[in-house]
Amino acid sequence: MKNVVFIPNIDLGNDRNKPYEYSIKSWRKFCDKYDCELLVLDELLFPIEHMKITWQRFYLFDLLEANNIDYDQILMVDADTIVHPDCPNFFEMTNHEYSAVVNNGSFEWVRHSVDSFSKELFNGEVPFDIWEYINCGFQIVNKKHKPFFEYVTKFYDENQDRIRDSIEKIQAGTDQTIINFLLRQQNIEINYLPIAYNLQDLFTKQLLYFNEQCWWPDELIFDNCGYVFHFNAIPQNDMNRDAAYWIERSYKEFYG
Repeated sequence: MKNVVFIPNIDLGNDRNKPYEYSIKSWRKFCDKYDCELLVLDELLFPIEHMKITWQRFYLFDLLEANNIDYDQILMVDADTIVHPDCPNFFEMTNHEYSAVVNNGSFEWVRHSVDSFSKELFNGEVPFDIWEYINCGFQIVNKKHKPFFEYVTKFYDENQDRIRDSIEKIQAGTDQTIINFLLRQQNIEINYLPIAYNLQDLFTKQLLYFNEQCWWPDELIFDNCGYVFHFNAIPQNDMNRDAAYWIERSYKEFYG
């Protein structure tokens, strides 16, 4: 049985997903290197008004079965990532547990999101510490986690109006914070991987060159800072270098 890399990449008609082709190319090279299978979700399972793409990925096990794909472990990864050519085989680091990386970006955002979704959906309780909060852009699972994914989709079905209203009201994530709550509700053991495997918020880490006043060179200085680069939370900047710019540039400089 092979390990699988699963990437949602759906064209919603606004060209936002165009740069994600470089992400997929980088993950295809990872799969070739370590004999994994690449699975791309490129069609909506439900109308976007009913369920955001981030929630639709939790039908992963149904998609694998529908495509007759046998598997050992699955990486569910966001399409705004680039994997480094020298990335080790992280599938060997999971102990076959639910594996992820702590959210190593804005703690203010995490705190606001956790406190707000707690009040809206979880009776004001927070069963984990902020520094244990995982980022859902890189999650490794296996067959024993199928019941949890079924629990997630059932939770959405039973609470979809409240969830959609909360997402609109809070404006701090769609599925990620709720998943952090559900993982603890179901007592899922989490294997924390180093931040190198989901290096987030590169802008606030001062790893992106975004104006001429930057004291560091206009180079990919994050090259030796991690293995999976997540181009999220990049604000407007003087050079208009958004996620699309950095995804394409990183792929071309890493892979030629």
